[in-house]
Amino acid sequence: MHFHALLFRHPFVRANRRHISIIQPADRTPPPPLPPSTLPQPPSQELKAQYKQVTGEDNGPPPAPDMKKKEPKADDAAAAGGPKVDPRKAAKEARAAKRATGGAAPAPGSSPSATAPDATTTTAAAAAPATAAATAEEGEKYGILPLIQSQVMTDKVWARITDLFPKRAGQRVLLRGRVHTSRAVGKGVFLLLRQGIATVQAVVYQGANVSKGMVKFARGVSKESVVDLVGILTAPREPVESATAKLVEMQVEEMYVVSAAENVLPFQLEDASRPDPQEGEENVDMPSVGMDNRLNYRWIDTRTAANQAIFRIQHGVSQLFREFLTERGFIEIHTPKLLGGASESGSSVFALNYFDQRACLAQSPQLYKQMACACGGFEKVFEIGPVFRAEKSFTHRHLCEFTGLDFEMAIHEHYYEVLELFSDLFIFIFDNLSSRFATELEAVNKQHPFEPLQFCRPSLRLSFAEGVALLREAGFEASENEDLDTEKEKALGRIVKEKYKTDFYMMDRYPLSVRPFYTMPCPDDPTLSNSYDMFIRGEEIVSGAQRIHDVELLGQRMDAMGVPRETLRTYIDAFRQGALPHGGGGVGLERVGMLYLGRKNIRKTSLFPRDPQRVAP
Repeated sequence: MHFHALLFRHPFVRANRRHISIIQPADRTPPPPLPPSTLPQPPSQELKAQYKQVTGEDNGPPPAPDMKKKEPKADDAAAAGGPKVDPRKAAKEARAAKRATGGAAPAPGSSPSATAPDATTTTAAAAAPATAAATAEEGEKYGILPLIQSQVMTDKVWARITDLFPKRAGQRVLLRGRVHTSRAVGKGVFLLLRQGIATVQAVVYQGANVSKGMVKFARGVSKESVVDLVGILTAPREPVESATAKLVEMQVEEMYVVSAAENVLPFQLEDASRPDPQEGEENVDMPSVGMDNRLNYRWIDTRTAANQAIFRIQHGVSQLFREFLTERGFIEIHTPKLLGGASESGSSVFALNYFDQRACLAQSPQLYKQMACACGGFEKVFEIGPVFRAEKSFTHRHLCEFTGLDFEMAIHEHYYEVLELFSDLFIFIFDNLSSRFATELEAVNKQHPFEPLQFCRPSLRLSFAEGVALLREAGFEASENEDLDTEKEKALGRIVKEKYKTDFYMMDRYPLSVRPFYTMPCPDDPTLSNSYDMFIRGEEIVSGAQRIHDVELLGQRMDAMGVPRETLRTYIDAFRQGALPHGGGGVGLERVGMLYLGRKNIRKTSLFPRDPQRVAP
């Protein structure tokens, strides 16, 4: 055998043959074939010596292969933390570890990162246990998102369910909402996703874009959890009656849990959303949710469609109040709620220590809105803010804190100017609630059926004496010198509805003795006043009057009603430099909502009600 052929058998020489000139023949002409008698012959001692000189090894046959399974080296096992590590699994875990230490989380629908993890991160991730289905990995289409801490802001657009229509079929959308219901069927899951009062059906079905693991994951997501869904909008063959978006549904391709809800809720929204039984019906076999349980977990109770709608309608009342008065030239003011002394009568106030003096919470913005309107030069003002009443009233319509919608305006001749504005204001509110909040009204009516409000144009106006006369004709005992109690007010409301076909009306000229000290006396009968109340379905929602703007008369009325002048000195002084004739009134927002929607308890229209027994949550 030729020396260069023998030498080429060594692995080192084969790997580096291009750098070893000894194996390159001087003449590139192929050598003549060897005689058969010379093939094969063992190498001579001289060739063996030359081979060892070049390679450092003895020439001989290659060693027989070792058929035993190679055991891992001790240092390799230590580096892997035990058994052999799957490189793909280690890479996934490395990316999760990197995100947990400050890396950006993958956004729904994003492609895997092109940057490979470094060796340190990979080793650490390999030593950590796998967290399958606990974290949304890059490249995965489902999982639990890392905590959103404002790490990154992308250009993704989250759609609203109210903007989903059949014409968008085929579009890929991203939605965030709560899992309202979940129903497993065969190889899929039907979800109802909720945003406010809007719902849409989302289908997670095993197929080309949805794995078996994703379906299993979707089945395990608890109701009320916040999720991100990515999918294609389609038009169902039949309307989805269980959803508000009946003409579309989503074919889900990606699902991520943003915030998981506990599996056991204080009560089920299905029970809290059950329609009220009609007259003569009973729900004895159906679970119900009591008032205290609802209020103790108000943040869950407000998730029902009806409660979402109630407070959106309540927002509408405030919005329309502000809109109408602004259009009429009023400006919004903000008066203090901490007062030295008493706000009106000195009774029914929450007293407190204000550093080194006594103070109280404002019963209303009454005194300050008068000072701003009649004395401060603003002429037309309004305010929306809290009102505090320390009254131990355990009725269906009283609260210790409520929201007041107040306005005050200068008048030229008569307080009827105020009543005419009130009439226009409420007609504007009633009309626009019907037109702008039709969806919300339908949602309330679905669970809590009520009769639509009837009202006159312009609003019906009765005197207190006329109201008393109507009660007497119906067989009630009523006095023109005493205020009406709740039962007589309700009875009068039924009488007025039957006779005048209206749920909303005004009544003026109340006895002076039952009104606050700042109320202007009636010019033709000193026992009466230029005051008025307004009612919806027989219950008061507004109290108002023409105010006294003469400082001498104001002092006399305070003395007559036993109100100490010293406690309201700044209020009295405001009228000494000239004041405009003026009047106004205050509206109870929660009462308007309760009576307009036919609810039976004001706590149902107060977001977090405060009464003598409840100060939390």
